[in-house]
Formats: sequence, C-alpha cells, structure tokens
Amino acid sequence: MNYLQPERLDRLAREYVLGTLTGGARRRFERVLAASPAASLAVGAWQQRFSVLAASVPPMQPREAAWQGLERRLFPAASGKAPGFGAWLASMLSARSLGGALAGVLLCLAVLRLQPGLIGLQPPSEALPQSYVGLLSDTEGRPAVLASSLRHGRQLSVKLLQPVAVPAGRVAQLWALPRDGSAPFPVGVVPDHGSGVVALADSSETLFFNVTRLAVSLEAAPAQAGAAPSAPFVLIGPCVKLW
Repeated sequence: MNYLQPERLDRLAREYVLGTLTGGARRRFERVLAASPAASLAVGAWQQRFSVLAASVPPMQPREAAWQGLERRLFPAASGKAPGFGAWLASMLSARSLGGALAGVLLCLAVLRLQPGLIGLQPPSEALPQSYVGLLSDTEGRPAVLASSLRHGRQLSVKLLQPVAVPAGRVAQLWALPRDGSAPFPVGVVPDHGSGVVALADSSETLFFNVTRLAVSLEAAPAQAGAAPSAPFVLIGPCVKLW
C-alpha cells in the first residue's frame, strides 16, 4: 500500500491525530511517520487544525469519583492510608500525579517527534488551506462527526468518527447555528456511517462566516430552506475558520 498517496495520507494523518487509527494500522503508520517528512507535515497540519477546535471547547474536569476509582485500582495500598512515610509516598505516586507527569512527557515527545520544525530540525509546515472546520460531539462529549469545507468551496466533506444511530424513517439533519443567536438554518443531511459530501447552497464563506456551532437533529425528512429543527440536537460542536 502506498501510504504517501495524497488522499490516503491525509485520511491516515487525520485519524492518527484523532486517535481513531488503532492497532496494527496505527503501528504501520507510525513507521511511515518516522521515515517520511511528508507524513510528518500531514500530521502536523491536522494537529494545528484540531488545536484551534480544542481552544474553542471549554475544559471538562473528571468527576472526583472517577479519580478515586482509578487510584483504588492502581494503588490499592494507598486506600488503606498507610502511616508515615508510606502514606506520603503513596500520595506522591497517586494516579493524578503520575497521570499529569506522563501526559506532559508524552506531549513533549509527540511535539518533538511530529513537529521537529519547532526546534529547528526541519522547515516549518506549509500553510493550511483556508477552510471552515466543525467537530461535533455526542451527549457524552465523544467526537462523532468531522466536517470541513474550503473557504470558497460549495461542498462540505463529512467524516463520521463513530456511527450515528438514525432510526428508520429519519435523517440526520445538519444545522448551522449563527453567532448572534438567530434561528439555525439547514446545511444538509449527514450520512449515518462512513463519509460523504454535502452540496452547499452557497459558498462556505457566505454560509459559515457568522456561524460558531454546527448541530445535528433527527428529522422526518431533509429540511428545506427556512425550516427549523423539530427535534432536540443529538450532536453539537464548534465551527471555526482556519486562516
């Protein structure tokens, strides 16, 4: 397989950065990544795209019960509150402490490996195309749909990161939510699996310039211009411009 074929490389780099490329496929791509500057550039470009999206999403603090459960599984002795030095050492080696330290180390390694231009090992990556990008998540906060379109394009590329459960007789209708809080307007129908292309009524610049979020509701039929959502949103997320 030619991993450096442009469309295939872009898809693999996107899934690698999202974490949806797993198992043997991820290991094979990592070997390509270690040897190919083109693959590093592709991964770096997608990291920059998603860093913009991440900056627009408010941070979520895990529940205290989740931390406590993790600490009990990893450090059962600590739950007995061992006296003296043992208790101090257990607290220093808690899941939270180790998790924070490991996350910092892994982040540094990833940045240095995938974007060596930051420390002068190779030229900086090429400029990203001017685009609008949306990342929609489900009610549990899991990324579900990635949507992107060139700034002056009239097509929206849609990639499902996990299947969308669409009941029989319903469609997954994509909506754009304007910045000023005015009524959402329909964009198109999202496929229930895989990927697809949505034809836009106008250029992305015209449609999305004042849009800050995208959302999906399950409708009885594709929405026409001027229609409003008739059901709650099952997916929602930020829409940002990249340039």
